[in-house]
Amino acid sequence: MSKEIPVYLFVGFLESGKTKFIQETFEDPQFDSGDKTLLLICEEGEEEYDPEKFAFGGVYPATLEDKSELTKENLEMLAKKSGCGRVVVEYNGMWMLNDLAAAMPDNWVIYQCIATADGSTFKLYANDNAMRSLLLDKVAASELIVLNRAENVNDEESREFVHKVVRQASRRCDIAYEFADGSVAYDDIPDPLPFDIEAPVIEIADQDFGVWYMDCSETPEKYKNKIVRFTAQVCQTPRAGKDSFVPGRFAMTCCVQDIQFVGFPCKYDKVKELKQRDWITLTARVSVKYHPVFRGEGPVLTALEVAPGTKPVQDVVTFS
Repeated sequence: MSKEIPVYLFVGFLESGKTKFIQETFEDPQFDSGDKTLLLICEEGEEEYDPEKFAFGGVYPATLEDKSELTKENLEMLAKKSGCGRVVVEYNGMWMLNDLAAAMPDNWVIYQCIATADGSTFKLYANDNAMRSLLLDKVAASELIVLNRAENVNDEESREFVHKVVRQASRRCDIAYEFADGSVAYDDIPDPLPFDIEAPVIEIADQDFGVWYMDCSETPEKYKNKIVRFTAQVCQTPRAGKDSFVPGRFAMTCCVQDIQFVGFPCKYDKVKELKQRDWITLTARVSVKYHPVFRGEGPVLTALEVAPGTKPVQDVVTFS
């Protein structure tokens, strides 16, 4: 098996500050791993890199002019040509992250993903369906989003708006505000869960399924060996595994075009008695184990009780 190559991913729209962030990262001696670095530039803005200020050498920049160049063959060629031991990607904000995932060589592994945004345009993009979808796509994969030009969102109403938008995509993504004078402030708005995680049976209300699904996806260890109860639809799929199905809900990230079915695989010895798309009330124990659907470890349910359920008034859930 080829040596694992860590990928550091920087995402955000054009002129959101990605180049500046990467430049400053490369000026930090602590980022020197001793490896050659492939700097993959997927869009070019007004700001340019200044290699003379890099704290280390061995940086090989390569520009993808068009998304058609984002292929596994091309990335493998660039990795071989550069002899890189790590990759830093300045990703195009208009490309979905699934495109990158499909093109990444098998031995490339994303170690860190940071998003940048422009405080002067954040609200505009977030209120536009097409741009919002692209924005949330990037936030969902990020552990941190940095809003530059934060003076434009430096009031309580704006901070609440930013917080709500980010939480629609991720409950684990931290939010930082960077001001023109170089100072940084961090979002400290609390995110209490709308259910009691310490209860003998965690009751997930219909309107809270999206919040639970996201929280369990991002921090599955929190729910290990706990019992949950929720209303869901039956999805019979071979991907769930033997004697298993997927109880879940249709969820919307930002608009109707983004509606998709979400849920976790669930072991149930009477799975053949269930009918596709029937509503059920499921009581199940959560474990954290390997499953092919995750390509690694993730939440896997074991049904303790399956009873007929009632379709919720709002059958499509959101993540906030």
